[in-house]
Amino acid sequence: MKIVAIILLLIIIIALGRALLQMVRGGRPTQMVRALTLRVGLSIALFVLLLVAYGMGWIHPNA
Repeated sequence: MKIVAIILLLIIIIALGRALLQMVRGGRPTQMVRALTLRVGLSIALFVLLLVAYGMGWIHPNA
């Protein structure tokens, strides 16, 4: 479970970096919007995954 969360976080950071590069380079706005949309979608998916994992008992908060 931890590995999946870390991989999703890395993909989120990469998508954010790609959007930043498109903004700085002055590239097509559609590519920047796609990268940001991907980041938002993955962030929501990670949040839902963490909620489901907590509900199923796969992860536990620290005491």
